[in-house]
Amino acid sequence: MSKIKKLLIVFFTITFASQVSSKDIPASFADLAERLMPSVVNISTTTTVVTNTNPFPGFEFPPGSPFEDMFKEFGTPQKRKSAALGSGFIIDAKGIVITNNHVIQDAEDIVVRVGGDKEYKATIIGADPLSDIAVLQIDSKETFIPVKFGDSDKARIGDWVIAIGNPFGLGGTVTSGIISARNRSIGLSRYEDYIQTDASINSGNSGGPLFDMNGDVVGINTAILGKGGSIGIGFSIPSNSAKKVVSQLIEFGETKRGWLGVRIQVVTKEIADIEKLDEPRGALVASVAEKSPSDKAGIKAGDIILEFNGTKINEMKELPKIVAQTEVGKTVEVKVWRNKKEIIKKIKLGRLETSSDFKEEKKEEAPKTPEISEIKSLKIIVRPLSAEDIKQRKLPNQTTGLVITNIGKNSPVDYLNVGDIIVEAQKKKIKSTKDLEDIVGTVLKSNQKTILIVIYNNQNQRRYIGVKLD
Repeated sequence: MSKIKKLLIVFFTITFASQVSSKDIPASFADLAERLMPSVVNISTTTTVVTNTNPFPGFEFPPGSPFEDMFKEFGTPQKRKSAALGSGFIIDAKGIVITNNHVIQDAEDIVVRVGGDKEYKATIIGADPLSDIAVLQIDSKETFIPVKFGDSDKARIGDWVIAIGNPFGLGGTVTSGIISARNRSIGLSRYEDYIQTDASINSGNSGGPLFDMNGDVVGINTAILGKGGSIGIGFSIPSNSAKKVVSQLIEFGETKRGWLGVRIQVVTKEIADIEKLDEPRGALVASVAEKSPSDKAGIKAGDIILEFNGTKINEMKELPKIVAQTEVGKTVEVKVWRNKKEIIKKIKLGRLETSSDFKEEKKEEAPKTPEISEIKSLKIIVRPLSAEDIKQRKLPNQTTGLVITNIGKNSPVDYLNVGDIIVEAQKKKIKSTKDLEDIVGTVLKSNQKTILIVIYNNQNQRRYIGVKLD
């Protein structure tokens, strides 16, 4: 009897495993690919590039030589056509196509190939460099076969996906794989929350769709890691991030993102300890733009934004995305950590695209003066901030502080740069070398051993730094 039971258990185990396997691993992608291929398009663009020919072809100068640019100026301007290839997908029967902004940027002519043989001219409805998304309109009265966006928030690591596109200009090509990771940031754009996939994505796949097994678009293929070809690491813009951008581009021809008017930075463990925050979380406000929504609402530099419109901010990178996706003009509640307690501020959001808060200009470095002092505990040499510094670097008129002129070996602030300005320590303004020395001395005598300083870096960005003292 026990042998029969064992045989039955083994039988049901094998049967169950085979059912799970057959459910999770598709026998073939053929039917799905056949249904989706008519909605995926190949995109080719042409751009005029102007170059100057060398008037003295026998002479060559090394890169960076001042003579190189001088002789180019005397050359004869030559125009040539540059071609680029990409992919896209149709989301409306009237011929609305989604692709990447970098596929069509600066394009003079855009040709969309549908079904591998029919070619149409296309125009740009709207494009957004910040998210790298563009919307095109096929110039035709024909009816096309669209696909729809899926819910990328439901896409899980390990789910099967297929990518269809135009790799290396070869035309409709289908590759398969799984979702390898979520919420990736790779430094390509301001708002990053990429889906990572091991489905082969190559040059020419940009702008093409990443489909789930229902045939819904869960991502827009945007980038590959590595030079030349796919190494099994590709990145796609999640459909839920793309949908709002796409709808705004279709409706307005441009985006309308919410704007707080703050510069933020990561809350490190040292900063969390100094601020008596239970753990490193939220986004630290490094500076507040004058007359911005945050300025009008009373947000101050040094505040830590813990919650925005009911959503907790666990990491600094989450805040820009959620603010950008919030309606311009909406009044939201923002929970901040200030002076070791939570407070609520109501902020009416502005519009990012009309602000000048993020326009950075390279500032001229302030001239050095002989009035210098050494802060031995920090192993740095500093000088007082002068009126000329304030004028040249366009700092607020009442700014006081110390300009770092030298950073010694093994300094606890060796990650700072010469030219950075220390303006606060332990939330107290620094007006002289003695101010900083006294504050550092007090901290060294305590059990804390960590000091919070505020600097203006060489780009004149206000930053909070937690410094661990020996």
